[in-house]
Amino acid sequence: MKIHSLSISPEHLKNISEIDAFSASWDLRHSLTPERLSALRHVATIESIGSSTRIEGARLSDAEVEQLLGRLEQQSLDTRDEQEVAGYADAMETIFSNYLEIPLTENYLKQLHSILLSYSEKDNRHRGQYKTLNNHVEAFDSDGNSLGIVIKTATPFDTPREMEALVRWTRESLEDKSIHPLLVIGVFNVVFLAIHPFQDGNGRVSRVIATLLLLRAGYHYVPYSSLESVIERSKDSYYLALRRTQSTLDQSDPDWQPWLTFFLRSLVSQKTHLETKLTASQGWDALPKDSVAILNYLSDNERITASEAENLTQTPRSTLKLRLKELQDKGLIQRHGKARGTWYVLAEPLK
Repeated sequence: MKIHSLSISPEHLKNISEIDAFSASWDLRHSLTPERLSALRHVATIESIGSSTRIEGARLSDAEVEQLLGRLEQQSLDTRDEQEVAGYADAMETIFSNYLEIPLTENYLKQLHSILLSYSEKDNRHRGQYKTLNNHVEAFDSDGNSLGIVIKTATPFDTPREMEALVRWTRESLEDKSIHPLLVIGVFNVVFLAIHPFQDGNGRVSRVIATLLLLRAGYHYVPYSSLESVIERSKDSYYLALRRTQSTLDQSDPDWQPWLTFFLRSLVSQKTHLETKLTASQGWDALPKDSVAILNYLSDNERITASEAENLTQTPRSTLKLRLKELQDKGLIQRHGKARGTWYVLAEPLK
């Protein structure tokens, strides 16, 4: 695989500079307590799992994802949505805990794919293996009728060769720093999805690998803000940018701009979301862990009920009542409704 030209627009330079500046400031932070970091990562992980699986058609809300992961050991995973959520959670935890020991290789890609599909018996045959059947990307109408092929992906015969070239180019480019790592990761993402090397789960794998590569490139704030949720909110633009670049990949000089523009804008949105959270949450570090978890949740959701807060924090109801009362007394949250219809929102000054 060769990149003959990769022109950088002024917007790309601005976005890269902004992301790198935030990353550098994150590495210098010493004020965030382990409890605060844990709460941030917990919320971001739930958002990432929920969003990435919903992009592919799952229907579980973030609250349902939260509840499912809290009782995984006590229940069987009967639905496809539940299986995908559990697999994505395992893959994310594997990366967060071991990213320094997971280089970009085809074998590790296959292992991560196997983890993603580990709960689905339906996928036993192709789990952790490159595809054996064509899997061109089709568009469907609201009744499920095919509207035709949107992207013609690599054939099963060509997939091993194309993946070997993509992985080698990506690894060499990241090591010799000839191209900025954010651009390399962006190119890897769009070409990987054009190849579509696995029979199923390619979108989820691509987002997991993006997180892995960002962490290995030194963007250590990534686990604390969800890139997947940014993509979900811009799903139409996501697919449009993919199609526009992927349709040119057979040309001698592909047009990388549509995808790289979307990818870098999404990374800016990801870091801005975290930046806003940190600004709004100054003074939270002295609070108990369960109180911080509630405030983090309300940073991304309009409201929370007592039962939702109990599921979120796993705090006994009697203690939780005290926490909610303390947050109200400090002016951090506001209570609405009565009795079982009670809910809580962030107080106006923090919005």
